[in-house]
Amino acid sequence: MASLPITRAWHIQCNNADMHTPHRHLYLAFYDVAHPRRLAGALKLSRSYSVGGQKSVHELWMTYSERDTLVQDMFALLDPDEDRFQIMALDPRSKVYTLGKAVKPAYPDCIYVG
Repeated sequence: MASLPITRAWHIQCNNADMHTPHRHLYLAFYDVAHPRRLAGALKLSRSYSVGGQKSVHELWMTYSERDTLVQDMFALLDPDEDRFQIMALDPRSKVYTLGKAVKPAYPDCIYVG
């Protein structure tokens, strides 16, 4: 399988307020991938948009355009017969719950997206 070209703009966002603008929305993306090479590709692709997460579950602040690009890139990468990918919109006003040793996410004043 050829490597998947990812084309996105590089930019920096500062201040938590910037992440909550009407242009960016909070999503949770998660996947179950059977083959190790596709799994590594899915992880790399998800982390390129991620602001937090663990293993195969990632929090993402994205525009609609970035979301559509992520979905298209995942579709090109994954095998629909063996792999699964889900993305859901979250309400940024919702309370954060943690389990076990997890800590609530702390977003720095500046995050790098790209």
